[in-house]
Amino acid sequence: VSSRAATNWASVPMGPADPILGLTQAFNEDTHPKKMSLGVGAYRDGTGKPYVLDSVRKAEADIVSAGLNKEYLGIIGLPDFISASVRLMLGDNNPVLGQKRLAAVQTLSGTGGCRLVGEFYSRFLGTGTALYLPNPSWANHKNIFRDAGLSVKQYRYWDASTCGLDLDGMLADIADMPAGSVVLLHACAHNPTGVDPTVEQWEAISKACKARGDLHLFFDAAYQGFASGDPERDAGAVRMFIEDGHPIALCQSFAKNFGLYGERVGCLSMVCTDDEEAKRVESQLKVLIRPMYSNPPVHGARLVSKILKDQELNKQWRAECKGMADRIITMRTKLRGELERLGSSRSWAHVTDQIGMFCYSGLTEEQVLALRKDYHIYITNDGRISMAGVSDDNVDYLASSIVAVAAEALTPCASVREAIPGRRALRVLSGPRATGYGEETWLTEAWLTIIAEGARLGLSYRGEPAGGGNYGGPGPAGRPWPVHARDSDQQQQREQAADRT
Repeated sequence: VSSRAATNWASVPMGPADPILGLTQAFNEDTHPKKMSLGVGAYRDGTGKPYVLDSVRKAEADIVSAGLNKEYLGIIGLPDFISASVRLMLGDNNPVLGQKRLAAVQTLSGTGGCRLVGEFYSRFLGTGTALYLPNPSWANHKNIFRDAGLSVKQYRYWDASTCGLDLDGMLADIADMPAGSVVLLHACAHNPTGVDPTVEQWEAISKACKARGDLHLFFDAAYQGFASGDPERDAGAVRMFIEDGHPIALCQSFAKNFGLYGERVGCLSMVCTDDEEAKRVESQLKVLIRPMYSNPPVHGARLVSKILKDQELNKQWRAECKGMADRIITMRTKLRGELERLGSSRSWAHVTDQIGMFCYSGLTEEQVLALRKDYHIYITNDGRISMAGVSDDNVDYLASSIVAVAAEALTPCASVREAIPGRRALRVLSGPRATGYGEETWLTEAWLTIIAEGARLGLSYRGEPAGGGNYGGPGPAGRPWPVHARDSDQQQQREQAADRT
């Protein structure tokens, strides 16, 4: 009889599941034909498939045919990639480059760049230094900087009442931050809200930070070119702050804008006082990198370097990047248009006012869970929708589902009895009486059909219980009661029997 030796890990607790990866798993296990995965921040084409840029394929073919070796890179990474990366964001003629005042290294995409700068801040500003994130921010920011030894705090950013920027709150919080604090700013396409400051608002933010003079500014840039479709426009805030004299740190990721999610390509750069300081900063970044991951991977860096340095490939990449951005902008327009066509009483202007991959919908967590359970649409609990997963084939279903969970379909109106061809009547079932008739089926199928057809006929809705009168109150969790269409006298008799009970 064999016996298994006890391990030393019996007391190790189960770690919490990653909320986004868990969402993907739930989607994969869902068998509903209309299911939608709108949680993960990865671009999809118009058919819902992963998209590899043609410029990337061409660059890859050239690199493979060149027969390059697979030797280790140096600690800082591929020099040609680093040069091309910082020039893309800062511009070829930025004085910081000419004066050699920039310390820069290749990183493991944006996540690795954030962790590296977090370790740098912790070592040279002190463990426990306050780092301020916008509220809200990318969920992983908190984990990264907390584990780097920083004290993670928040400043006001999202204004729920306008679905826009709380500029006054942000400026007030900047003024109140302790001296020596780090302030994280999203360079463009703020994640998760999609709300970016205007040029005038960026100027006010720069002025407020300049007035302090004792804050450390860090830009996280994950969407250059992917936000507006124009890399120069998306670099505007970073270039403005450097021109205003801020010694910023900058993290760049090439996952979204080059579609290199699995290659882990990024760059961290820090503006310094002079070239001598830049050399010292770079040396300390190397000290941090060596025991952390030693050196970065080579293939993705070669791809980005090849594309940015080759005139034709660069031109093609810019066109493809604009194409991705334009498709998302088009989906925003269609989603807003369908939401408004369905007669929703709330404003959906923020859907098109926001920019980038994500739409911060304004749905509550309760409504998000209803969207998932009843309509098989998977978005994060904060209401963030990845617009990259929205297409011509599913945008109408998404809109009608949002209207349904937001209880926007029940408004005072004309009766819908006999309104839909082929149906004798429409009936709203309430409470326990609904459960015997397959409530979930009606919510996911008939309800959406009724909303869409009624909107086409110019109708909005009120429920009519079998006994007469009007019922316009909310159903479970504040949602409309399920609607069922009666097609036969036999069905009507069954419902009347249920009414008596």
